Amino acid sequence: MSYNILIVEDDINIGNMVQEALELESYGVTRAYSGTEALMVLEKSKPDLVLLDLMLPGLSGEELISKLDGIVTIVLSARSDLDTKIELLKKGACDYMTKPFAISELLARIEAHLRLAQAAKSGEEPESDEIVRAGNITLDTGLLSVTIGDKETNLTRTEAAILNILMLNSGRPLGRNTILDRISEDTPDCTERSLKQHVSNIRKKLQQLDNIDHIEAIYGIGFQFNES
Repeated sequence: MSYNILIVEDDINIGNMVQEALELESYGVTRAYSGTEALMVLEKSKPDLVLLDLMLPGLSGEELISKLDGIVTIVLSARSDLDTKIELLKKGACDYMTKPFAISELLARIEAHLRLAQAAKSGEEPESDEIVRAGNITLDTGLLSVTIGDKETNLTRTEAAILNILMLNSGRPLGRNTILDRISEDTPDCTERSLKQHVSNIRKKLQQLDNIDHIEAIYGIGFQFNES
């Protein structure tokens, strides 16, 4: 199935970067450079998902989001305060990413939200958000456990949060700051200094299950999860 995505972003460089990444993944892309232009686009066609900047000329992102009822919307903004995130989620956003962001993570979130939206339309019961699978590896963030084949081990809450974001981006390198940003609300104890140790602990626990090193350190960037 081909999905169409509307990018509402006045920064041409960011918009071009996101458009190129989306088109490489075979998404249809439409651009709008202001909130007013976005409304004009929406009058002609309804996209499957909107990527929405907040600081827009004319009609702002905060004003526009109330007019996007029923459309999956991911906010992309440099504003990182918790109150703004909560307010936008209450207004109808399904997700919020702070700039700068990793394209690989954005693509993973887009895929996940479109999958959930499609399941809702077809009346299917989506899999629990607490279960993440990559190959034969299953992570249960609710039970704080990871299973490979018929072997299982327990994780700490911080380890589960880190492994969760890595598995959701399997095969793609994630920066250290991206990982810390994504887990900051649930695991404030994790710092840039302690992240390396937490990852080392996860690697050892996974290796005990199948003798494979599933987490690769990418020099100058961060870490990458590999299924095998």
